[in-house]
Amino acid sequence: MDYIHLNEMEFYGYHGVFPEERKLGQRFRATVTLAIDLTRAGETDELEHTVHYGEAYETCREVIEGTPKKLVEAVAETVAAKLRHRFPLVQGVRVQLIKPDPPIPGHYQSVAIDITRGNF
Repeated sequence: MDYIHLNEMEFYGYHGVFPEERKLGQRFRATVTLAIDLTRAGETDELEHTVHYGEAYETCREVIEGTPKKLVEAVAETVAAKLRHRFPLVQGVRVQLIKPDPPIPGHYQSVAIDITRGNF
């Protein structure tokens, strides 16, 4: 299996359990890995045999900056589903979604979830 990585994309979204998160918004970072056979793309040098990185980025942006959700798990699930739907060559998707500044007390760098859907 081959992989395309979109590393540490940054977005501003309005997801969260608390009303102030959905009102004020916050930063989110996402790393997405697409499992795809890149053999034909490498042999033919044709975009139709791979995934357009810009379109994959826009798909992530549309979800993460889009309609607010309570849980980052739901955001990641939507990202994975939309990527798999939009790019039929993709056999699997891994979404790492980081919330650098969640409104919880304590000392930590961030909180994050990591989901994998499809074949990896």
